[in-house]
Amino acid sequence: MSPTDATGAFRLFRADLHIHTVLSPCGELEMGAPDIVARALEERLDIIAVTDHNAADNCPAVIGAAKGTPLVVLPGMEVQTAEDIHVVCLFGTCEDAFAMQRQLWLRMPPVKNRSDVFGEQIVVDERNNIVREEEILLVQGVGYSVDEVVEMAHERGGIAFLAHIDRHSFAYPEVLGPIPDDFPADALEFSRRLTADEAARLKEEYAHRTILRSSDAHRLEDMGYSFASTYRMEAPTFQELRLAISGEGGRGVLWPFGEAE
Repeated sequence: MSPTDATGAFRLFRADLHIHTVLSPCGELEMGAPDIVARALEERLDIIAVTDHNAADNCPAVIGAAKGTPLVVLPGMEVQTAEDIHVVCLFGTCEDAFAMQRQLWLRMPPVKNRSDVFGEQIVVDERNNIVREEEILLVQGVGYSVDEVVEMAHERGGIAFLAHIDRHSFAYPEVLGPIPDDFPADALEFSRRLTADEAARLKEEYAHRTILRSSDAHRLEDMGYSFASTYRMEAPTFQELRLAISGEGGRGVLWPFGEAE
């Protein structure tokens, strides 16, 4: 059971909202469905999100592997926009995630994957049986802008946050400069590599924004309690998570670097 926060009104849940599987060519082959679930439980995580590059095909497998456990698995994907910015999009159902994928793939360049160069792209079931191998290269920009991707996610009731904004690749500030105050992303993600001092400086720059931290795990050892964020909410559900990220009704995201909010 997750601990109750200091107010007694909500419970605290630990969530890692950015995890890759064997479908992502940059993901290690150890990132199978039951393996991810086992690691998440070992690390005392309450919620994880499956966020492969531009695809949600392994979300059902990880959700299935978590059945009968206390772990909540959310479907999603990490979209690479036309500008080569990464946006993590999360959804309440696999159907919504697949609807997003279908629209994205209307403008997906028909570049074939070279597994010897980029890595294998494997779709599995909940027991890690191979279902198929995706032929189209997933680590490429789709033909939608970062603004369009966020809007598309919101149209499906999803959450969209700018991934690893402290990195020097595939990050909004690196590509387009400072994030505008009115840019409609729900949150900004700090990477697991960021130090507490560096995070504090970025927090000051984006003081009005919701900040979260996730692992962006491509290997099992990347997943960890210390690389996740704590969410104050009533229950470990997608709807509660969305309310916590928006700070509604006393819910919220605790500062993920060991200091006060």
